[in-house]
Amino acid sequence: MNTFKKLKEFYWPHKRYFFTAILFTLIVTAITVIYPMVLQITIDEVIMNENFELIPVLSIGFILIMAVKGIANFSQQYLGDKFGVTAVYNLRDALYKKLQRLSFSYYDNARTGDLMSRLTMDVEGFKFFLAAGFKELIRVVFLMLCSLAVMFYYSVPLAIVTMAIMPLLIVVVKRFDKEVHPAFRSIRKSLGSLNTRIQENVSGMNTVKSLSKEDFEIERFTTDNTQYRDVNINTSKIWSKYFPFMEFIGNIAMIALLIFGGWLVINEHMRLGELVAFFSLINYIVGPLMHLGFIVNQFSQAKAAGERLLDILEAEEDIVESNDAISADDIKGHVEFDHVTLKYTDDDDPALKDISFDAKAGSVIGLIGATGAGKSSITQLMTRFYEPASGEVYIDGRKTSDYNLKEIRKQIGFVLQESFLFSTTIKENIAYGNPDASMADIIDASKRAQAHDFIMEMPDGYDTMLGERGMGLSGGQRQRVAIARALLIDPSILILDDATSAVDMETEFKIQRALKEVMEDRTTFIIAHRISSLKHADEILVLEDGAIVERGTHDQLLENNGPYQRIYDIQYQDKKAIMGTY
Repeated sequence: MNTFKKLKEFYWPHKRYFFTAILFTLIVTAITVIYPMVLQITIDEVIMNENFELIPVLSIGFILIMAVKGIANFSQQYLGDKFGVTAVYNLRDALYKKLQRLSFSYYDNARTGDLMSRLTMDVEGFKFFLAAGFKELIRVVFLMLCSLAVMFYYSVPLAIVTMAIMPLLIVVVKRFDKEVHPAFRSIRKSLGSLNTRIQENVSGMNTVKSLSKEDFEIERFTTDNTQYRDVNINTSKIWSKYFPFMEFIGNIAMIALLIFGGWLVINEHMRLGELVAFFSLINYIVGPLMHLGFIVNQFSQAKAAGERLLDILEAEEDIVESNDAISADDIKGHVEFDHVTLKYTDDDDPALKDISFDAKAGSVIGLIGATGAGKSSITQLMTRFYEPASGEVYIDGRKTSDYNLKEIRKQIGFVLQESFLFSTTIKENIAYGNPDASMADIIDASKRAQAHDFIMEMPDGYDTMLGERGMGLSGGQRQRVAIARALLIDPSILILDDATSAVDMETEFKIQRALKEVMEDRTTFIIAHRISSLKHADEILVLEDGAIVERGTHDQLLENNGPYQRIYDIQYQDKKAIMGTY
């Protein structure tokens, strides 16, 4: 029950629905126990004693009881569902908010399909037990207690024989729970893997088809699907092993009671109607005991689901905001790295090693180097996507950790190498970071990003709906929409992470020309593989293996005959060769 205690904050505030549902459940259960008593009166008092004048009274009474039961049944079902749905609403909301707060380091190891499975299947599994499982458990226990009380009233010896069966059934149910819980956790883990496989395949279908890897993907899916099938079959085996055994115990009990009860009636220690009622009541004992296996099944599924949900809720938030965080609304954009080292995990080699530089407000800093050299890592530290292992990052002379986290991130405009667009209109994508922007501002940002012309050629202009991840636009068009989105928030610091890699040389030239005007009032970091994209920078940092190996202006670096010169020669050797032929 420890899992349910940890998740108590989500369902306990709505306990009024739960307890009211329980009240109506008890009413329904009490009425259920009245049935055998009515049957006993009918046999012993009406039929055996020929008191047929009691039939109208019994009929009217039975109709009234049924009406009360119908109302109580509706109430307990509605309130139970309301309790589960309301509690899970809060739980799902908390999970989604938690995912927004978790840092990049969490998502580095998380799988999208698995997270989707937790927020859908696991949440629903937990809800089902809240809405029905708890209530059903109380109903079963109360039904058994009421039935036993009536059975002792009819025949103490026969009731004692009945109780002798219960410990054996309880032992079987406990053993069933011990085996079925790990099985259900395996099912949910396997389902998460299966969902991840499907999500990755659908998202990467272009890559799959372009490389003719359909058979390979089918094989990988078949492996995960087979695993999911096997864990389900294993769980089914557990069910198949225990439920027939519980039914066998119940049948043996019924036979024993039939023999003993028949002897009591023959010897006039018990009336026939009481024996018939007793056999109806025994079903309210053995049946619920066997039904406990189903409740245990629900409990195990809910517990396994709850554990997976707690994995998210209890995940460490390693990027936290200071209690006395200061506003970042008026920062100028002066960025300083002071001997900064970054490690993504404790076991990894440093992604950045002793990085130091000083970027004055309004300056343009170029970052160049091979893939994995640490260029993007530098920019991710400014926005506190990660925390440095040592050293400090300053903006306007204050540590980045001193600022309000949301405000400092709003002051940094990001245009990534792979721009993500949402499945909504172009206008809403551009205004995503500044939803209050006017249409005039959206158009102005689009023009500066060289996006306005192609947008106006779209069927509905700025109201054109985009498909998933920006489907409907070319790579270069998506990039320009992303640039417009970054410009619209009017950031103090602009980061262009290979932002023009997906556009042609002519469009790149137009965008850079437009961006020069934008860069005048803000600090800009340009990450690029093309020297042409950053040769105008005030300072260029050349990185290798997470360290700055060279720095200076374009002209200064060419004079050093170092790594930058080698990159320059590689990129321009074809041009030199062509010029040499004329």
